[in-house]
Amino acid sequence: MKINFFEQVFWGNTFKEYALFLGIILLGIIFKRVISRLLSLLLFRLFRKFAAEINDDKFVSLLLQPIAFFIALWSYYLAVNQLKHPLDVSVFSYNRLVDKTKVSIDVNLGHIVDKIFLFLIILSVFWIILRIIDFIAHVLKHKASITENRADDQLVPFLKELTKTIICFIGFFVLLGYVFEINVLTLITGLGIGGIAVALAAKESLENLIGSFTIFLDKPFTVGDVVKVDGIEGTIEKVGFRSTRIVSPDKTTIIIPNRSMIDGVLENITRRNYQRIIFMFGLSYATDSAKAREIINEITKLLQDDTQIQDGSARLEAFGETSLRIQVVYLVPNESDVPVAEIKEEVNFKIMEIVHQNGADFAIKQVPPAL
Repeated sequence: MKINFFEQVFWGNTFKEYALFLGIILLGIIFKRVISRLLSLLLFRLFRKFAAEINDDKFVSLLLQPIAFFIALWSYYLAVNQLKHPLDVSVFSYNRLVDKTKVSIDVNLGHIVDKIFLFLIILSVFWIILRIIDFIAHVLKHKASITENRADDQLVPFLKELTKTIICFIGFFVLLGYVFEINVLTLITGLGIGGIAVALAAKESLENLIGSFTIFLDKPFTVGDVVKVDGIEGTIEKVGFRSTRIVSPDKTTIIIPNRSMIDGVLENITRRNYQRIIFMFGLSYATDSAKAREIINEITKLLQDDTQIQDGSARLEAFGETSLRIQVVYLVPNESDVPVAEIKEEVNFKIMEIVHQNGADFAIKQVPPAL
């Protein structure tokens, strides 16, 4: 009797089973990207009304990779299950109590493959969920950007991080329950002293989380505000559920725990109506009192006549070691159309002109010669 080639057995499997194994894998590799794109577009229809102003490219780019991974997993799993061997090979055995009776359970390679597949499938599903959250946050961020209120710009990233963290915790417990067959409720209620230790270890994280809620409720600042906290100055870039990201004037990114943002001395520079400018300069002691008085009066008049400046004044503040110390003070409105740096520069140049026009000189600090 002639045996069909595909029915011949090699290493525990027929050639037909090997052909199915290779065929399913090839089909998965060839079509996974096309199928994942189609599924992404179908899923986007669920969000079309919510994201009317966002095209589907962003959604597809976020979902394409995790859905392709999900499809590839299923194709590999179906392909491997076409083979009888080595899935039927016993790997190890263990004893388990069932109704107070010790039962020996044999674990073969197929069982391990099933567990690995289940583990990866759960990961891929939660990966897809996290990407959907990213898309929802992207849409909300776009909607927040077109409103005048900056508080919603700050709230969206925070809610995104918080939601993703909760989803990750749920995914972790799902893995424990379905893959490792651990009773999650028993695990949580049975933590006991270990739970207290975990709570103590998480104390700082909890304080930072409470700090983030305080920031959103009290609103001491919003994204885009320039603040100074404990001597650190910068622009608020992002408020997370654990920390706040600040960009300093020299473009350095600084991460400050939310607890420090609340407990520390915080100054919101953006919310000041005016910026106070104060500085000192020295006139040479060769300047007589009448000339010094005239210079001070002219500087005061300069500041009072400038429409970009308020409450300007100049005073003879002190007698320094090498100069007459003149103090200049004025306020610049935060809503000024001209940058503060340009106003300061213009005032400084005019002060130089006043000093030189009155025949006076700026004091030069005398440096003793090196011996």
